[in-house]
Amino acid sequence: MIGSLIGAGLGAAASIYGGIKARQAAAKANRMLEGQKEENQAWYDRRYNEDATQRADAQRMLTMTMDRMRRRNQAAAGTAAVMGSSPETVAVEKEANAQALADTASQIAAAGAARKDQVENQYLAQKNALTQQQIGVQNQQAQNIAQATQGASQALMGAGAAVDELGEAQKNRELYEKIWGK
Repeated sequence: MIGSLIGAGLGAAASIYGGIKARQAAAKANRMLEGQKEENQAWYDRRYNEDATQRADAQRMLTMTMDRMRRRNQAAAGTAAVMGSSPETVAVEKEANAQALADTASQIAAAGAARKDQVENQYLAQKNALTQQQIGVQNQQAQNIAQATQGASQALMGAGAAVDELGEAQKNRELYEKIWGK
């Protein structure tokens, strides 16, 4: 009977210890998930708010377009000087070049908008995945608490039964002593 009491006490202690360790593990997992969420938010803020025209690929496109424009404008001015073309011909060439630069800038802006959409979709997918992981941790923690509570409850019920048996044995001993003497 004393063994039953000790066993029940150890069972309750083990359940409590297991519950504490499960809670610590869940807290650590939650801290890690919060860190990942913060990193995801920082990544999103940085990438979403980037200026599309300042990216290396956009700068290269703009530089190449402006170089082409400058060469064409110089060629148009040279041709006009040699051939005696009207200033309107040079103006038309400059206007066409300006339109090419505007088209390049529009393409960069469109690519930037598409990139922002992609960044936002990727951010939301990662955010949802992290939220689902956090829900899983919370569900596991609830399950662990329920198991620890059940284990402690069973241990306490076992201890109660052992105490009842001990009390019954004491009564039987007292009865035996009354009937048979010491």
